[in-house]
Amino acid sequence: MFGFSLSATEPDSIAHIIQVALAPAFLLSALATLLNVFSTRLGRISDKVDSLSAQATRATDAEADRLARHLTFLRRRSFVLDVAVVLASLAGGLIGLAVLTLFVGALRDAATASVLFACFGAALVCTVAAIAAFMTEILMAGRGVRDAVDRQQDQVSTPR
Repeated sequence: MFGFSLSATEPDSIAHIIQVALAPAFLLSALATLLNVFSTRLGRISDKVDSLSAQATRATDAEADRLARHLTFLRRRSFVLDVAVVLASLAGGLIGLAVLTLFVGALRDAATASVLFACFGAALVCTVAAIAAFMTEILMAGRGVRDAVDRQQDQVSTPR
């Protein structure tokens, strides 16, 4: 199916399999970078939650209500990031299975080739979905910043 056989006596075939395995390795590297970004963003959300929680203990009723809404918003952002982390991790596992299939299975076997195709295809779908979830979280963060700026502008423009 892929134009080569997996014979232990053919070094060229083994070299070709290693070459084919490099593409998933690059995708794994990209996923690791994405997971690092996701982790950093989750840490920033956590820091913000800690800060808002500390403010809520000494806030007035109106301010406590605003802080509660903001904390709810941060919870939704963290959930979306959780989805992105799960999808990216699942994609990484599927890529690992694809690489394992390359080394363990004989690619001339149609069933093994189908497993390889399914694992790599599912990994790509999970990667795209993880990026979409991350994009959603970024848009939510941007909306939160814009809301904070609007509130600040309203406070500045309202005479005391």
